[in-house]
Amino acid sequence: MYRDFANFIHTNKDVLLNKWMEQMKEQADPAILLVTSDVLYEDTSREFLDLIVANVLGTKDGSFNEKLDGFSRKVVHLNWSVHFVTAGLRTFGLLVYSEMKRQGLFNEKKENLDEDIYYHFENWLSSMYNVVVNAYAESWEKTVSIQKTALQELSAPLLPIFDGISVMPLIGTIDTERARLIMENLLIGVVKHRSDVVLIDITGVPIVDTMVAHHIIQASDAVRLVGCQAMLVGIRPEIAQTIVNLGIELDQVITTSTMKKGMGKALAMTNREIVEKEE
Repeated sequence: MYRDFANFIHTNKDVLLNKWMEQMKEQADPAILLVTSDVLYEDTSREFLDLIVANVLGTKDGSFNEKLDGFSRKVVHLNWSVHFVTAGLRTFGLLVYSEMKRQGLFNEKKENLDEDIYYHFENWLSSMYNVVVNAYAESWEKTVSIQKTALQELSAPLLPIFDGISVMPLIGTIDTERARLIMENLLIGVVKHRSDVVLIDITGVPIVDTMVAHHIIQASDAVRLVGCQAMLVGIRPEIAQTIVNLGIELDQVITTSTMKKGMGKALAMTNREIVEKEE
């Protein structure tokens, strides 16, 4: 029975593909169609159909897994949700079942034929669900892992500005995992660059609560132990008010409202200053 489904799909591929794409466009999130051209949408759908036929016919040669992996990575990068992909599989399956029944391709001599065929049909769909969802999940996990690693590498850089002066700009929310990364990069960086002063810029941090302040204090204490003075810059009025209301003590941390003021203090602490050149 599985081979009957696959042979029918192979024979009626173009007709089924066009009907399937039209039905899925009605179900698709507008955002998906916005970023997917008609040509790419058709190519991806045709690739999906070829994988279905290969899986059902059992013609899984050495390149099948490679093609499946490539397809799953493509739909993940296109931001097609797993719900859209599995809905596409079910819609296609129902379309094949309906078309075969409409064309009278089922043998009507057998009793309870519809139930028997539908049983095979559900098994067919289930096998494809397992193959597609597993491949999608693996690609999604790989993509998330790569993105997470890239974000971690960029989320807490320590930049040497002058001899003895470094800056760590922070952007976005700081959670426990990121705070650990900040501490690690900070300690490694100040030792590597032989920093006497490090400016921690929180201009791009939307919320400074007790946990964030605690991590900043810990980072300041840690760099002090390796002979570096930490300075907290980018203290906005609302952040200052939050710190006061929470009763957070920053007595051991030098603070300034802007990077410009912080850099001026850092230069003074290293016995330097910026002077205008006379013409």
